[in-house]
Amino acid sequence: MTESVIQLLRDRRKQGSAPGHRQDGARLVLLIEGGSSRGAYSSGMTVAIEQLGLLPFFDAVYGSSAGALNAAWLLCGRADSTKHAWWDRTIMGTTINPRRILRRQPVVDTSYLVQKVYTEIMPMGFQEVLDNPVGIHPIATDAITGQPIDLHPHIHDQASLQTALRASAAMPLLAGPPVVIDGTPYVDAGVSEGTPVRTALAQGATHIVAFRTRRLDETQSPPSRAERVVMTRWFTRHAPGALEPWLHRVEIRAEEERLLTSHPATIQVRPPVGSVSIGRTERRPDPLKAAVETGRRTALDALSGSLEVSV
Repeated sequence: MTESVIQLLRDRRKQGSAPGHRQDGARLVLLIEGGSSRGAYSSGMTVAIEQLGLLPFFDAVYGSSAGALNAAWLLCGRADSTKHAWWDRTIMGTTINPRRILRRQPVVDTSYLVQKVYTEIMPMGFQEVLDNPVGIHPIATDAITGQPIDLHPHIHDQASLQTALRASAAMPLLAGPPVVIDGTPYVDAGVSEGTPVRTALAQGATHIVAFRTRRLDETQSPPSRAERVVMTRWFTRHAPGALEPWLHRVEIRAEEERLLTSHPATIQVRPPVGSVSIGRTERRPDPLKAAVETGRRTALDALSGSLEVSV
């Protein structure tokens, strides 16, 4: 399974063909799992892609929630130079602030992150993302139907890209109300597709590299009774169609795992067993910095074999 992906990367490096001009009949995609602060792991993994120079050999990058944000930094060529944002006290402390819930404000402020940090404090190359032939595919959950939706067709300029990134990371309750795009409200991709494998396969993916943010020994639990009470009220008011997939998140994750494990040409890169545990709203610099570096080293180990050009 792993070797076929590595071989494809080697062949494409040797041939130097660009997306849209390949003759090998394959569609190689990068999938980046969400997880809010756990995205520190996949951020480090995207740094490895950048350092190895592998991005041009992919055909598309799919991201869910924080994975979509990391995808954008990768596609504009700034994954490495901006990775320190994960342990910047001001950025993380302002983006995630549990005390705001006392003022009935979002705990996770994606507007500040995408509109302020990504434009003024640490500018993202939005035009570079738009111009990159390796397309970005942010996933979000349709608040009415509960289905995962690829927002790629809705992206045509900087403003629409920023909105798509916010929609992909619109965590229910914690990030405020759904984000509306062309009249449709969306919530976080993780509600319906934490790792966007179903969407990628439906769009013809033949080879997959999946950056995961959970260790293999980590499991996701069903919602507790208290969670059900609070979140059912929120979903009923703001995103009625998304309640059902949220309630069945364990089964959805299990299906994603099955699809990735059974696919004949897949590399899954995960934080190693024993790595630091990162909660969804983690803000402490030391664990986040460690997660970024662990992700980088793990992905380098998994993908460095692609540097050997076949003859």
